[in-house]
Amino acid sequence: MTVTAIAATPAAAPATREAARTRHSRGPGSASSGAASAVDRRRREALARLSARVMPLPGRPLYAAPAPAAAGRQADAAVPAARLPQPTLTDREVEVLRTWLMLDSKPAVAEALYISLGTVNTHLTRIRAKYAELGRPASTKAALVARAIQDDIVDIDEL
Repeated sequence: MTVTAIAATPAAAPATREAARTRHSRGPGSASSGAASAVDRRRREALARLSARVMPLPGRPLYAAPAPAAAGRQADAAVPAARLPQPTLTDREVEVLRTWLMLDSKPAVAEALYISLGTVNTHLTRIRAKYAELGRPASTKAALVARAIQDDIVDIDEL
């Protein structure tokens, strides 16, 4: 068995190292500064668009974005916040809603308030209907939580 050794000449070694250095310097993390700055610029622009985006709350109309802070805070303080139309809930409906938001299930609400499950469902159906009449539908428990917080029926710290 014959083993042949391939010897690299001293002149070929620096050329090989230079080729390896050039090849590794063009990896994905070390793109040219123009390409990297373009990626950073696009990322900053996307984040700026996202932070400037105004999303409406469910059942709440989209409002104009607030004026920049440079416009002055005294002008903002002079304009009262627009009140959302609130349904006229009975005391019992408020009690059922608050209890349902605090407990895990409708049967637990029925047991806590000493009423039947059907009565709990009736109260919640009427509450949802009243919100829907005002153009603020609340078809889910999460939507009812949002309505209750917006209308000061429940405080977010209570949840």
